[in-house]
Amino acid sequence: MFSYRHAFHAGNHADVLKHATLIGILQYLVQKEAALTVIDTHAGAGLYRLDGDYATKSGESLEGIGRLRAFFAAEGAPAPAALLQSYLDLVAEFNRAGGANVYPGSPFVSERLLRGHDRLKLFELHPTDARALSGNTDQLDAGRRIAVLREDGFEGVKKFLPPPARRALVLCDPSYEMKSDYASAAQLVGDSLKRFATGTYAVWYPIIGRAEAHDLPRRLRTLANQARKPWLHATLTVKGGTSVAPANLPGVDHKRPGLPASGMFIVNPPFTLREQLAEALPQMKTALEQDSRAAFTLEAGGA
Repeated sequence: MFSYRHAFHAGNHADVLKHATLIGILQYLVQKEAALTVIDTHAGAGLYRLDGDYATKSGESLEGIGRLRAFFAAEGAPAPAALLQSYLDLVAEFNRAGGANVYPGSPFVSERLLRGHDRLKLFELHPTDARALSGNTDQLDAGRRIAVLREDGFEGVKKFLPPPARRALVLCDPSYEMKSDYASAAQLVGDSLKRFATGTYAVWYPIIGRAEAHDLPRRLRTLANQARKPWLHATLTVKGGTSVAPANLPGVDHKRPGLPASGMFIVNPPFTLREQLAEALPQMKTALEQDSRAAFTLEAGGA
């Protein structure tokens, strides 16, 4: 269960979708003065080097944040959608010294947008990533604002719901290496809605040729509808499922097919998020598409 390392995938197209969506949610939630608790169930290492061994071996960041930067830097390119501009600006803040080699994972995306009285709870079970996460967050001198917990996030989230100020965002993005992760993600949302019905719950998932992957958004939709809560579902496809890495990427393992698509399902989304994603998703698709099967979807429903 400890074979997955997000360092291989940092900054890929799935991260573009996930982190742009996360930014849109947080920008809205921090507008209210009351304290916000953000719970990241599978936090990873927090920060990643895009010129490190893992990232350069997979080449996935070149097809994600790399493509997005190049698209908007090209002559005649349109202005980025507001959500994508915020995303690009936030990533750039971690690279002010020059270059573009540092990529912030979801813990550091959240930390950058949270305020002094907000709280960030980071779960990570992988022993190497947990140590790296602790070391990275220690540099922030955040005191009690940030807690790194070397526990199972699926279970650990329960002790923080409901939060003291009755405002929370839960981000659930496991590796899905184990098939049980799909059921666990749905169970987490269902249980959390019973514990704290007004929280915002954001679930990232891969879209692959596995029944559980296609069933998860349906299960989440059912849970939201049963709880009479609004929901938003966005997907981004960058290529057909059989595509491989382009042969002109030096140092990349071209036999790795890579992830073709991913989705974000949000229960109790900010009312502003649908419009933000409707503007950003077409640009993501155009910037990140690798073949003619690139596409996006955006659905909303519930109360």
